[in-house]
Amino acid sequence: MTDTNPTPEDGDEVQPVNEGSEAIASDPESQVDSELPETIDDELTVQDILDAAEANGLDGDAEAERVADAEPEHEHLVDLKRVSAEYANYRKRTEANREVERERLTGDVVKVLLPVLDDLDRAEKHGDLEGDTPFSAIAAKLRTSVQKLGLAPFGVKGEPFDHNLHEAIFQQPTPDVETETILDVVETGYTIGSTLLRAAKVVVAVPAE
Repeated sequence: MTDTNPTPEDGDEVQPVNEGSEAIASDPESQVDSELPETIDDELTVQDILDAAEANGLDGDAEAERVADAEPEHEHLVDLKRVSAEYANYRKRTEANREVERERLTGDVVKVLLPVLDDLDRAEKHGDLEGDTPFSAIAAKLRTSVQKLGLAPFGVKGEPFDHNLHEAIFQQPTPDVETETILDVVETGYTIGSTLLRAAKVVVAVPAE
């Protein structure tokens, strides 16, 4: 019987046989398939898949669909992250709106006391609150109570004039000032938290021309 598988003679180089090598060589897509991700992670984008597929001569849309199908729960993970972010933003907006509403309601209550506080300021300028008197003690208690509610006065002689906080009722040309400066406070301004309750009415010193 004739041997159909001849044995290599001495000196002949034996070539290793790699099963499927011819199939791999004839199929270029199988060579680059390993270069494309089987799953998709948080940092991998669809554009990355399309670019990789195009560089290897493959159908980018098909490869993107294949990767997405390889890990279907990724789509649910993305939706979960989006919903979580939207809820976090909604909660922040709700808390901020709640704080603004609280400040507004507190301001409506405290506003009725502003004329009383103005009278206390005038009495203090005239020296009526000096010394340990019942009137000065009552004034101190009232001011402490409204401060606990978040009421904060502003408007001090010598500070820069701010159009957003101060209302100029008179401008006084002054040669020794370079910028608009508060010369006198006629009516104190007040805020509650970040809410402007009332602008301060002031006399402004302006640079003389």
